[in-house]
Amino acid sequence: MEKVWLNQYQAGVPAEIDVNEFKSAGEVFEKSASKFRDRPAFSNSIKFAQRTMSYGEIDAASRDLGAYLQHELKLGKGERVAVMMPNLLQYPVCVFGILRAGLTVVNVNPLYTPRELEHQLKDSGATTIIIVANFAHVLAEVISRTPVKNVIVTEMGDMLGFKGSIISFLLKHVKKMVPAYSLPQAVAFNGALAIGKRHELKKVEVGHDDIAFLQYTGGTTGVSKGAMLTHRNIIANMQQAHAWLKPMVKEGEEIIVCALPLYHIFSLTANCMVFSKIGGQNVLITNPRDIPAFVEELAKFPITCMTGVNTLFNALTNNADFKKLNFKTWKLALGGGMAVQKAVAEHWKEMTGVPLIEAYGLTETSPAACINPMNLKSYNGAIGLPVPSTDIQIRDADGKEVGFETAGELWIKGPQVMKGYWNRPEETAKVIDADGWLATGDMAIVHPDGFVKLVDRKKDMVLVSGFNVYPNEVEDVVAMHPGVLEVACIGVPDDKSGEVVKIFVVKKDANLTSEAVIEHCKKNMTGYKVPRYVEFRSELPKTNVGKILRRALRDEELAKAK
Repeated sequence: MEKVWLNQYQAGVPAEIDVNEFKSAGEVFEKSASKFRDRPAFSNSIKFAQRTMSYGEIDAASRDLGAYLQHELKLGKGERVAVMMPNLLQYPVCVFGILRAGLTVVNVNPLYTPRELEHQLKDSGATTIIIVANFAHVLAEVISRTPVKNVIVTEMGDMLGFKGSIISFLLKHVKKMVPAYSLPQAVAFNGALAIGKRHELKKVEVGHDDIAFLQYTGGTTGVSKGAMLTHRNIIANMQQAHAWLKPMVKEGEEIIVCALPLYHIFSLTANCMVFSKIGGQNVLITNPRDIPAFVEELAKFPITCMTGVNTLFNALTNNADFKKLNFKTWKLALGGGMAVQKAVAEHWKEMTGVPLIEAYGLTETSPAACINPMNLKSYNGAIGLPVPSTDIQIRDADGKEVGFETAGELWIKGPQVMKGYWNRPEETAKVIDADGWLATGDMAIVHPDGFVKLVDRKKDMVLVSGFNVYPNEVEDVVAMHPGVLEVACIGVPDDKSGEVVKIFVVKKDANLTSEAVIEHCKKNMTGYKVPRYVEFRSELPKTNVGKILRRALRDEELAKAK
């Protein structure tokens, strides 16, 4: 497929990036720490305790942790260290410390059940875990069945000074948010840093092919798999995203909201890596589901940028206090992780004056593959253009490339494509062909101007009497109704049509009826796409980053049918 360069739409973005500018992901931070030593790097608040750490402070703390891992725990190059925590100041200290020590980061969702945690620790072979005390009881339940030998436990307020120690005490003894656990081998996080301070951080030769992160997929299509993201992958995607953003951002001046968890690949690369490279300040939001507290935090900073998912942007625009914020400093809002809906994008632009730019990627692509131009004036329904050094193809069911305006599976090739799935060569071979092309599992079309429009996930597609119905389109139309707050679309079995469309709706208007929703759909979609069933819910099932779980809804429907 003919390449259409971004310069037609946004001047100054190169066709190719230099992946060799850095030797390792750890070196990216070390150079930033030297260049921006006194600049604020990460800020975090929990209740009345708050702190901003400079690049120099993150540098020192991560150095101390890395030295502890090397000298006290005797971890050798490439050993896997699991990190299980929400957005806290400890997170960047851990990640940069692990990388600088020549080790591999295994990001773990702190909301995992014992079964999920056991699987990931076993599968990754992690010998060490750094975990927040609030979740240590889950580890205690499974640790004997895992390779984990070393445990470092941190309290929520460990890096927030004296007030932080009060917060930790209150959470544990008053709020009872730290269930009892027994981990006799555990070492306190601050104690590990103090010990590490006495040692020298040894220089480890890390190459582009070494694994920086084992980033586990959500497991929606089976068992959760670890995507091997090498230092080359991470550096490449950081360079690609920075090249894209460069016309909009200035070194040492940006303040970005980090509401998505840093253990998620989107914020890990976009927030932690890219904005650390340019000396930006990340405002860490520990609990983005608490929208009122989130908005209070936003009011404290002259925010310039924000990343998030559609549901988060939607929740903010429906909060009365958010509307009162001063948006004069805001210049960039980037939506990913799920489709950005037109109604949400338009509402966001109307309220903030800043367009909501849609981006697309996968865990397997570190993650960015396509992004819309930064100078986009309004919602265009596309996921953008391929980022520098990235090629795309649209292939049919037989694996043959198709032309413009024809739907097929999106394939991606570039330096950000993962090395493969950890210890799963058969699974790797299913998604990466002999020429290095990655099958995304997403259905898309490419317009003649080069813009890619995502149609839907292959597995989410609904087949009504032989006609393809894409849930994204249905959800987009339903979300345009002023009485709808959130919506999810799935296919359910039907004797006549094979499948029909069912939607689940959270009301914005308490008086909204299913008849009104269906009538709205009839005006905007052809007959076979119109929902046959409408079910109202008080909330929809979501992942930890706010992505609506269609799979959970499908499973519920299947259970009903049995």
